[in-house]
Amino acid sequence: MAERSRRRIRLGMVGGGRGAFIGAVHRMAACLDGQATLVAGALSSRPAEAVRSALEWDIEPGRAYPTWREMLEREAALPPEARLDAVVIVTPNATHLEIAAAFAGAGFGVIIDKPMVTTRAEAAELAAAVTGSGVLCAVTFTYTGYPMLREAARLARSGSLGTIRKVFVEYHQGWLATPLETTGHKQAAWRTDPALAGPAGALGDIGSHAQNLVEMVTGLEIGSVCADVAVLVPGRRLDDDAGVLLRLTGGARGVLTCSQVCAGEENELGLRVYGSEGGLRWTHARPDELTIMSVRGERTIVTRGGTGVGPGPRSLTRLPGGHPEGFIEALANIYRAVFAALREGRTAPGEGPDGPEGLWFPSLAEGARSVRFTEAVLESARHEGAWVDVGRSHRAS
Repeated sequence: MAERSRRRIRLGMVGGGRGAFIGAVHRMAACLDGQATLVAGALSSRPAEAVRSALEWDIEPGRAYPTWREMLEREAALPPEARLDAVVIVTPNATHLEIAAAFAGAGFGVIIDKPMVTTRAEAAELAAAVTGSGVLCAVTFTYTGYPMLREAARLARSGSLGTIRKVFVEYHQGWLATPLETTGHKQAAWRTDPALAGPAGALGDIGSHAQNLVEMVTGLEIGSVCADVAVLVPGRRLDDDAGVLLRLTGGARGVLTCSQVCAGEENELGLRVYGSEGGLRWTHARPDELTIMSVRGERTIVTRGGTGVGPGPRSLTRLPGGHPEGFIEALANIYRAVFAALREGRTAPGEGPDGPEGLWFPSLAEGARSVRFTEAVLESARHEGAWVDVGRSHRAS
């Protein structure tokens, strides 16, 4: 165990080659702390491009694979001291299940970019593969790695805000305000194609982040939803805008909005949580700050490097206060927790998101809840905004 704890984690990646935004981000985040090395890859659905991308990332020629199936076959044949510890899957959503189930079934840990899969039936199938093989499954909801969102979770879950009453979360972008998918733009093309993205557009792409943050910070589950889902750019096949009313466990209420047609917006993610004794506010535009409010009207801004921050959020900080940390560092925090689990032979996080060691990561359970939420929202929209239970995805009474 001591030797295992010192060595670097061996990672493979499927998808994310040249021209893909998220692949490069994952590669940088996974390697940021020097705890892992990307040693194998099948980085494109086009075999020649897959090999070319891997070689450009300094993967050895013998482990630069033209297809993920060849990668799986050859890596599985390697001795334990050489084979991969886990594979990172950053392909279009509709391909996640087949790839993840295959690698999990062969005994590899799987790290999947959100959404984990596209339907609750797929989530159940993946859960069976993961459970049957006893491997780790992590889902990279990147924003959960921000220290100040972990601080928000610590406060909300500890009762510092009193009983949670109201939650607002919004995630607005403008990059799809025009029919960009018709211009040959690779990212726009697959994210608006049901065959690749699955049944949800903006809802699955960014609404999943918003839903996940609500549950991660508050510790409450979204029990039922009432939704208005729209396609606002003519001719588009998947939703690009959604507004959702939320009923959470414990009686709290919430509002979630997500849109990719807010012209001029870049990546506007924000969360507000209000309880009987106080509230808090966080925005991605100022990720190192958390505003805390009391019922008496007092307002305090706590910073990532400042005093009063809990040990868990503090453990996720790399630089002194005043030196900004951002998106890649947040994702790296998730990877750090995953690597700790892999070294210790765990398949689950070592603690909750409000824990003192920063060893939590979103797992299969969080990925499955997000898929169930998306299905319930789409079901509600099909029934003109009827309330739908998230757990069972049928109209609530």
